[in-house]
Amino acid sequence: MHTQSIELQGTQYSPTRIRATWDGTGSVEDASKALGFSRAKGYDLVRRGEFPCRVLRVGRTTRVVTASLLRVLESGEPEYNGARRAPSTPA
Repeated sequence: MHTQSIELQGTQYSPTRIRATWDGTGSVEDASKALGFSRAKGYDLVRRGEFPCRVLRVGRTTRVVTASLLRVLESGEPEYNGARRAPSTPA
């Protein structure tokens, strides 16, 4: 029974399952579980701007962009919030 619960938990956060069941954004808690670390670690990374996926802050709510989470899970490469910004050009 223990092995079965571990298998179910692993599939709960698989890219296929996330793609089928999540909306455009997910909670920091669920994204952290999918990435393999704790809720506390996830919020710490968000606070430092180092969460491996794109996050949206709306008021006091923080959401993780599902498409970004899927890219990170599938590629293994972090996609930090500021990593994809184009370099600024001098005026």
